[in-house]
Amino acid sequence: MLIDYLPILLLGLFAVLFAGINLALTHILGPKRPTRAKLSVYESGVQPVGDARQRFTIRFDLIAMLFIIFDIEVVFLYPWAVVFKKFSETSGLFILIEMLVFIGILLLGYIYAWKKGGLTWD
Repeated sequence: MLIDYLPILLLGLFAVLFAGINLALTHILGPKRPTRAKLSVYESGVQPVGDARQRFTIRFDLIAMLFIIFDIEVVFLYPWAVVFKKFSETSGLFILIEMLVFIGILLLGYIYAWKKGGLTWD
């Protein structure tokens, strides 16, 4: 039974050894010419000011999560739009109502987030 897992174990061992050997050879054989420009911190071409461990408010995370949630929901509209014309002759009204219910639920979530102040940026 355990012998069946031997190829997976060998593949994992080979992958780890291959990655380790490549990293070691790159470190040993690679050129090392550090300059002031290469050693400086780079972030959007702007010189960093202040502490790197600055704390952000939870509002930043909430807005980011809300954006991701509503952005992902838009992905569900694309397949619906692609097949709507194909099925519009037979069950077009049902598909339309189903998508209107989906958009209505999204709208309720958006209004809820708006009323709770999740979209205000101080």
